[in-house]
Amino acid sequence: MRGPYLIGVDLGTTGTKAAIFDASGNLLASAYEESRLYYPRPGWVEQDPDDFYAAAMRTIRECLEKSGIHPGDVAAIAFDGQMAGVGTIDADWNTPTPYDSWLDTRCKPYIERMKPYTDLIIERTGGPPSYCHGPKILWWKHERPDVFARVHKFVVPVCYTAGRMAGLKGDAAYIDYTHLNFASFCDTVKCIWDAELLALFDVPVQKLPRIVPPWEIIGRVTDEAARDCGLLAGTPIAAGCGDQAAGLLGAAMVEPGIALDVAGTASVFSICTDRYVPDVQHKTLFTAHLVPPDLWYALGYINGGGLNLRWFRDQLAQEEKEQAQCTGQSVYARLDELASRVPAGCDSLIFLPHLGGSVCPSRPDLRGLWLGFTWSHTKAHLYRAMLEAVAFEYATYMGIEKSLLPDLQFKEVRVIGGGAVSALWNQIKADVLGIPYVRLNRQEYAVQGAAILAGYAVGVFDDLKATARRFVQETARIEPRAEYHAFYQPFVALYATLLKNWDPVFHRLAELPTPPGP
Repeated sequence: MRGPYLIGVDLGTTGTKAAIFDASGNLLASAYEESRLYYPRPGWVEQDPDDFYAAAMRTIRECLEKSGIHPGDVAAIAFDGQMAGVGTIDADWNTPTPYDSWLDTRCKPYIERMKPYTDLIIERTGGPPSYCHGPKILWWKHERPDVFARVHKFVVPVCYTAGRMAGLKGDAAYIDYTHLNFASFCDTVKCIWDAELLALFDVPVQKLPRIVPPWEIIGRVTDEAARDCGLLAGTPIAAGCGDQAAGLLGAAMVEPGIALDVAGTASVFSICTDRYVPDVQHKTLFTAHLVPPDLWYALGYINGGGLNLRWFRDQLAQEEKEQAQCTGQSVYARLDELASRVPAGCDSLIFLPHLGGSVCPSRPDLRGLWLGFTWSHTKAHLYRAMLEAVAFEYATYMGIEKSLLPDLQFKEVRVIGGGAVSALWNQIKADVLGIPYVRLNRQEYAVQGAAILAGYAVGVFDDLKATARRFVQETARIEPRAEYHAFYQPFVALYATLLKNWDPVFHRLAELPTPPGP
């Protein structure tokens, strides 16, 4: 068995996944390692940047061992990873700070500080200030000025890991353009740092990395990294991209009007378009490059939408977990089974899924809520309401994009991530949105997208769109049911009203005093 082979590595929130593909898109081996998240204070969520590198090295080595291929037949490697959080390096690629996760909410005061300039930020960058690079950089600048002084560049996990693997120094730090919608200080269309935005917040451009295309070869595997992961020294490393962009490419979302639902830790809804149309009016969607010059995507997400289901599993579904273990069934499949017996609309029970605050738009004080529950509601009602809430949120995103691009025809939603296996959830979403949901023949979309970029970087592939289409086929299509689509529309409207009108209540909740100490 001969190459060329390509490696993609996904630096996710809950884990690192590596995979090896051949030039026909066949998956030869994959490996996964769970991540460690640190919670040093309430609202703070961190990761150790060294963990990104170490996990990547171990999973790459495991893939090589499983596949049995010769490392010399690997043509290139690329990483994708978390997009909205930010880490740091000094001039020698050491890390002055931990990785400030996109789940970390400590930068809330700096989101507020940026709000007077929100329209300008959206117009230039494609997205509003939220739990993303800009407010996080300002937190380090103002709350830890001594640490900020030691920071040579702010970087994302992809850059840190690939750069360490390539033995880069701080001046070679980079960010690829798929991350720019979270960068806060850039001109996304021109792919440059924006002098006006930087001046408004007194952020020195010298602290920011150079901007590159995802397929630029940023370096080659060093001798040390080769010993760590099993690849040959000198193997090319492509710049890589954000995990959402990698998933979009891996799922062949390369045609306007196709949407992608990433049913993972975050519940992410992305819409492929042929124009850059930032959401200045609603301040909800992030818009970014996908495949230049003619493809963009608009993205909205629930911060931890999928994490909500894990929380429900761990805190409220112990009985269901035990039942599932006895039968060899997934606990989520068991919960779906119970929720499927609950009527659509959950007997007028509505859930707000923003347990960690809203990102799209930024509402840091927003929290979770079940509204309208009575003695007749059961645990199954509570769970189904959580599933329906994600669909209601997606409906608001789709409605906004329709208002921005009224001629855009929505064709289908492709669903990936752990939640894609839920037939019940897919049917709920199809019914609420009124467009088909499509399952695909693969599960490794982000790493596949990264591998496609790696292949494009070294000439294995000459067309990103055509390659992505060739690798992906439809395996199931869930059609919307007209009567249920009509039934759900009042729920969507009520959900939107709740999001709009409950801010004062959550602001007051956030201001309540903490209990006195012992």
